[in-house]
Amino acid sequence: MNLPNKITIARACMIPVFLVFFLVPGIAGGKYIAGVIFIIASLSDALDGYLARKNNLVTNFGKFADPLADKLLVSAALVCFVELGLVPAWIIIVIISREFIISGFRLVASDNGVVIAASYIAKFKTTAQMIMAVLLIFHLDNPVYHVLEQVFIYLSLVLTVISLIDYMYKNWNVLSDNKKA
Repeated sequence: MNLPNKITIARACMIPVFLVFFLVPGIAGGKYIAGVIFIIASLSDALDGYLARKNNLVTNFGKFADPLADKLLVSAALVCFVELGLVPAWIIIVIISREFIISGFRLVASDNGVVIAASYIAKFKTTAQMIMAVLLIFHLDNPVYHVLEQVFIYLSLVLTVISLIDYMYKNWNVLSDNKKA
């Protein structure tokens, strides 16, 4: 197993550790430790992708596991935010639904020999979601901070919807029975 794949597995293994520190009450500094774990896990996504491309270590396992680990990490944090009353459930449902829809598009495209790469809008969406998550994990008691949280919650939501529309518009032919994807 190559280094990028090991980093991906490590990121997936960080998820339950993040959850314990974030959700279990009474752990001294728990939310701060959870925040650091989330940041490290998020940065490891960029690192494993960079290493895989730079050193020609792209594998089928990595193509499968890397986006799965990312979605599990972000989804775990998003569900926690609902549990803690930090974000309305409907926003999280929209965000997670978009991930399922795009994953389905990619699966169908792959069956047709088409690769759907991440768009710039999707990269901005992911960045906004990561910033939102970090802000909500630390959730400082400050009115300006709370406004910033709200800005990133709604920015993430808007970018999620825009990126979904962008993917569907650009790749609708993938769902065609003509196999001309």
